[in-house]
Amino acid sequence: TLIGATTENPSFEIIRPLLSRCQLYVLKSLERADLEQLLQKATTSDSVLSERNIEIKESGAMIRYSGGDARKLLNILEVTVNSFAQDEPVVITDALVESRLQQNPLAYDKDGEMHYDIISAFIKSIRGSDPDAALYWMARMIEGGEDPQFIARRLVISAAEDIGLANPNALLLANAAFDAVMKIGWPEGRIPLAEAAVYLATSPKSNSAYNGINSALELVRRSGNQPVPLHLRNAPTELMADLHYGDGYKYPHDFPGNFTPQQYMPK
Repeated sequence: TLIGATTENPSFEIIRPLLSRCQLYVLKSLERADLEQLLQKATTSDSVLSERNIEIKESGAMIRYSGGDARKLLNILEVTVNSFAQDEPVVITDALVESRLQQNPLAYDKDGEMHYDIISAFIKSIRGSDPDAALYWMARMIEGGEDPQFIARRLVISAAEDIGLANPNALLLANAAFDAVMKIGWPEGRIPLAEAAVYLATSPKSNSAYNGINSALELVRRSGNQPVPLHLRNAPTELMADLHYGDGYKYPHDFPGNFTPQQYMPK
């Protein structure tokens, strides 16, 4: 019931009385010692694995790829063991684990919290003008199997939101990177994405457009549907002309510097 409920969601009011009686737990990644103990217990106590002749010479790759998740660790162990014949001794090394894994099970759940944490770190690294960190978090997403279109979309958003009018070319380059990824795909697509990430991170920053549209939206919601001033309206029909649509409009190009003061906002 709690999942997806926010203070802006009407369902939040339904669960509000329950929150004071809820016990909340934060789940953290397991430490290396815990994971080592889990491997030892699995190979000696599991009804299936304990029947196999298993020697874990190196556990670094399994632990690294598990990302502190016990379920992933046991899945990796099972995949590795099952790659041997039933009567064959199982000797596990880091190189063996890496070669047996058909896809990289890094601690990156595209539908989970890690997904949002890493993309948040990626965008904030760009916003904070740290290209090294931006490339690191991008590499984490790439190695985790993230959709390249998702990364490219976030770059386009960052170019408009964080770089903005301080360097309008950033949006052009981010869009070009998006197009390039769509045309060439993986693995080469990582190169234009990296180029765009470094360019954005090292660009000057301005969020004036972002703040401007947010303030305008707030004003519209607060003031409602105000009428367009008559002099700014078109008059394509005789009736509209009779109602003085367009009367008094000053065409800026008829004035020095292509500018003349006039009212553009509602009163």
